[in-house]
Amino acid sequence: MFRNLVDQFLHQSQIAGHISGRDVVKRVGTAGMMVGVCGIGGFWVQGLIAGLCIILLELCAYPLNKRASRFEKRLELGTAICVFLVNWGAMIPFLSFSVILSQSSSLPLILCGYLWAFGIFIHVSNTFGLLPLYNWSQMTPAFGTIFIMLWNLSRNETFATMPVHWVMTVMLMIVYIVNTFDTMNRQKDTHQALSRAREEANTRLMELERLSRLDSLTGLMNRRAFDEVVQSMMHQHANKQGITVFLIDLDSFKPINDSYSHEAGDAVLRAVAERLGGLVGQNGKVGRLGGDEFAILLSGITSTREARRFAADIMTALQAPIPFEQKKLVIGASIGIARQGSDTSTPNALMSGADQAMFLAKQDPEGRPRIYDKSAFPVRATLEHRQILMRAMEDGEIIPHYQPKVSLRNGTIVGFEALSRWHHPTRGILSPSEFLPMINELGLQGAFMIHTVDHVLHNLSDLIEDGLDPGHVSINIPEMALATLSGRDELFASIDRYPGLRKHLTFEITEDIFIARAGDIIRESIVRFRRAGVRISLDDFGTGFASLQHLKELEFDELKLDIGFIRDLGIDPAAHVLVQGLITIAQGLNVEIVAEGVETGQQRDMLRDMGCCLVQGYYYGAAQPFDETMVRLLAQTPQGKFPRAISRGVSRHAEALPPPAAPTGSDGP
Repeated sequence: MFRNLVDQFLHQSQIAGHISGRDVVKRVGTAGMMVGVCGIGGFWVQGLIAGLCIILLELCAYPLNKRASRFEKRLELGTAICVFLVNWGAMIPFLSFSVILSQSSSLPLILCGYLWAFGIFIHVSNTFGLLPLYNWSQMTPAFGTIFIMLWNLSRNETFATMPVHWVMTVMLMIVYIVNTFDTMNRQKDTHQALSRAREEANTRLMELERLSRLDSLTGLMNRRAFDEVVQSMMHQHANKQGITVFLIDLDSFKPINDSYSHEAGDAVLRAVAERLGGLVGQNGKVGRLGGDEFAILLSGITSTREARRFAADIMTALQAPIPFEQKKLVIGASIGIARQGSDTSTPNALMSGADQAMFLAKQDPEGRPRIYDKSAFPVRATLEHRQILMRAMEDGEIIPHYQPKVSLRNGTIVGFEALSRWHHPTRGILSPSEFLPMINELGLQGAFMIHTVDHVLHNLSDLIEDGLDPGHVSINIPEMALATLSGRDELFASIDRYPGLRKHLTFEITEDIFIARAGDIIRESIVRFRRAGVRISLDDFGTGFASLQHLKELEFDELKLDIGFIRDLGIDPAAHVLVQGLITIAQGLNVEIVAEGVETGQQRDMLRDMGCCLVQGYYYGAAQPFDETMVRLLAQTPQGKFPRAISRGVSRHAEALPPPAAPTGSDGP
């Protein structure tokens, strides 16, 4: 108890010393003013004595207050006592100005004395209200001064009156003092209540901060918290073995989530979090970075062999079946590993290395974990590559070429598929495989899609104005255009500029987009585009995990047989059976079916015999620029039906257009 009181006294003395040291100039200045007031009232001697006392006490108090205000050092008890005494003693000469003026026969001077005393009341209560020892020790002589002033006034013949009047004044003064003490106590209670409210608010903020750093589903660290831990641990182990990051992306999670419900997916994520947490124990950190991506941070890995061994333990732990409603869900994982080193000396470089390693692990047919090695890994796209791609689109270097869709009934072109090519100024014409991965990596899918759609619509407008019928032109649409409201709105904004061309447009989608968590939004987008008059084509039909289910849930206008089936026609009997079955399904659903990848006359004949009406592939020509596409349409259009095209001089190309011939190569379009 005594020790607690001493600690409070030392703490209050430090604060009082800081405040007193700060207000020296103000106190000395006002004291000088009061010396002048006393002089005007004829009390020069008393005023000067009080002023000199104040100066002497301030000189003594200044070094003590400065020493007390050094909060980095604990105040000694002796110094604290000196601070208390000198600050208490300084009140006496300050209050003496009021006592001196109370001896005057001038009412204004007496009022000055009272105003000075009440000003001291306010100063003390406001300044030291939260320091009880200093507050009460200074308020007590201040109140005593008021009674001394009243005594002086009662003896002054100028203000002679009945004794009862002075009794009333004293009683009111007592009431004032009691009320002041009560107000200060309530002020203390208010401050304590505010302190408790502040502490409660801080506690809640800390809890919110904690929750903002945790994944609500698994209880693991989220990406923000994990990145901070990576930075902290890299700094701690900079001169040691360093740290190792294992980036884990779940395989087969999206089909589970889509087929068995989000509850099943959540159960899988919780199970993975529990297994990873049990695997690292107290030796590492686990985080869920988003979706089905997890990360582990370890500081005890000393070699690549040990890192591979731990990655194998992760694979084993995650491959065990996960029970869910009498089912056993099985998942796999792709693991990328990055160790702290000269090429991964920053948190961003370390996490980027793990991400690149994980990307290659996902492409590995055997699913082996990969360890990042800058010298062996391909160079990732940079902001400079982004600027080059954006400039190429703006300058019209990346434009759509058109590969024809041909009817097997009469050999005429009934439509096209738009396939982008990059007319590079130094490298020639680049196929999509040479720049699409970079577009995806840089997050330019949206800009690239709108760029392509706008070009196609402009080309279609020119063909129709020239009296040519382009048929149905297919455009490959990425997942983000259907899975996000912004992507869908941008696509609608483009086609709304050419409302008359919607009947010529076919949006081509691949089946794997339905596996995304935004599957419901994608289905809604497909319905909206079909209602707007745009045809929908399902590409790579027959290769997905739930093709028939999608045919049942959604209406498609066109199905495209995967090129893998067509390639094996005439070679593998199973391919013939599968293609025949898929064509029969399409006919039963009254949906057009297109066989892509036709490269030989044998494939063409077999498809015709099976009832397939539309084909596409190198046998009928590769994708060509717009001018050559116009020539192809002119070649099959009767003369007199395209006067504008003839006036442009385009028809001369039609005369030289050779008949289609089977190609010798087998590359994709």
